[in-house]
Amino acid sequence: MMDIDKVSYYGIEWNKTLVLEAQKKHLNVVQGDLNRALQFPDNEFKCVYGLSVLEHLLNPCRYLKECYRILDQDGRLIILTPNISTYFTALLILLGKMPSTGPHPDSDQLLKHEEIFKVSHESLQPDTEIDTPVHRHLVIFSYRVLISYFRTLGFREVKGYGFGLYPFPNFMQPSLEKIDPYHCHQMVIIARK
Repeated sequence: MMDIDKVSYYGIEWNKTLVLEAQKKHLNVVQGDLNRALQFPDNEFKCVYGLSVLEHLLNPCRYLKECYRILDQDGRLIILTPNISTYFTALLILLGKMPSTGPHPDSDQLLKHEEIFKVSHESLQPDTEIDTPVHRHLVIFSYRVLISYFRTLGFREVKGYGFGLYPFPNFMQPSLEKIDPYHCHQMVIIARK
């Protein structure tokens, strides 16, 4: 069993209120902006997780470069992010519709148009026209491009996994995800420095 007191970790959150809430629970969370240089020395960490983060950044490539910099030799980067090159997205474009960039585009007016296909649940509160939207996807990579970029940065042992291959029925998806991870809705990329 792992002794949690001997494990070093950091969480980074841009929202000051959420940072304070985490710190009250004795979690090691600091405030930071993942669009900027990370305030950690080179070769500091054994593992960096970016779970549902990359698509919300203005500078996702800079973030990936920073992850590479702060990982120690043999350190691992694990990224979970949506995949833009899905059959579902292609179908919507062929039908003349616009896939939403996450739960919604950046205008309340656009949400009223039938050409926008909204994928989020109706209970999700829109924050479309604020300067720091939580729910808007800004940059979405394709599976092949993201794997290629990891290799360009110098990562080795780059492995990709996909899940959620719509519009196929749920019972077919586990098998199809192994055959065709390139077109799944979500992707996990794991790489070693």
